[in-house]
Amino acid sequence: MIGKQIARLFVMGFAALAVGACMPQYSPKPRGYFRIEFPEKTYQTFAPGCPFTTRIPTYAKMEPDRSADARPCWMDLWFPQFNARIHLSYMPVTSPDNFNQLVEDARTFAFNHTVKATAIDQQRISRPNAQVYGLNYEIKGNTASNIQFFLTDSTHHYLRGALYFHEKPRLDSIRPVLDFIKTDIDTLIQSLRWK
Repeated sequence: MIGKQIARLFVMGFAALAVGACMPQYSPKPRGYFRIEFPEKTYQTFAPGCPFTTRIPTYAKMEPDRSADARPCWMDLWFPQFNARIHLSYMPVTSPDNFNQLVEDARTFAFNHTVKATAIDQQRISRPNAQVYGLNYEIKGNTASNIQFFLTDSTHHYLRGALYFHEKPRLDSIRPVLDFIKTDIDTLIQSLRWK
């Protein structure tokens, strides 16, 4: 009787092992990321009915700013495949006080991100042959805007730009696209001409 019970336990144990051996092995998969297909860098001249021209990427679309307080020559350079926009705001310079206020506004808008920023690097823009001067702010960290800039001739023209991704700000996720768009911003800045 005891021999039958031992034999039954042996058969049941062997069956459990056989069933367990047939189960697929689980191993955790490494974290994957979407492959980002970047378009070829090509540019076209953008000459709106505004007092400036510049070069913009062919894979982006320039649209008028549709916000309630938008003014003439306020527009968005939209990157549909990256869900990003560069908000561009042109303002005429009417006096030295007006110029100082516009420059201070640009600084204030950039430094409003200090709550989330790990650093804010400023790079001076100086192209005397085209009378284009300004500052480029690179805002590092998980901020709503990672790049802001302004361009001016100091007497008549002022153009401010701010890059926004319409996603939750996670720098590690947007870093490849941010680096890709930085080149487009540099091209926009280096090709800007006042009319």
